[in-house]
Amino acid sequence: MRTLKILLVEDSASDVRLIREALKDTALPVQIVVARDGVEAMEYLYSTANDDVGRPDLVLLDLNLPRKNGREVLAEVKNSSILKQIPVLVMTSSRSEDDVNQAYNLNANCYITKPGDLDEYVHVVRAIEEFWFLTATLPDAFQSSRTSVSQHVA
Repeated sequence: MRTLKILLVEDSASDVRLIREALKDTALPVQIVVARDGVEAMEYLYSTANDDVGRPDLVLLDLNLPRKNGREVLAEVKNSSILKQIPVLVMTSSRSEDDVNQAYNLNANCYITKPGDLDEYVHVVRAIEEFWFLTATLPDAFQSSRTSVSQHVA
């Protein structure tokens, strides 16, 4: 079974814990890499851009981040020819219609308002897993990286 890699761009330790907890009993093995701010996220993404094993399958991105905010990260990822195919799911506490519209205008693949408790987090994260990892077909580059990952994990 392949291991899926998620880059979680989140500065809140409690939200990182909730997402880790929600992903611990998923149907597929998941590796979570955490970036605590937008600068760290972009450094990680560029460092793994040509690395099939290291590149994340999915980015979960908070909007309110230190040093470089989520909107700036999203714009940079989606404007990069080597990163733009990575699905970026904005997961933030903001319910602002302006934030939702701006995220989609910057080509976010999804906008999710952070749930209020662990049960809701589990439900949302399982829905993310079900759709993005079990239902959706990702670009060929990611399909080959999944093959590489399963060969390295086996």
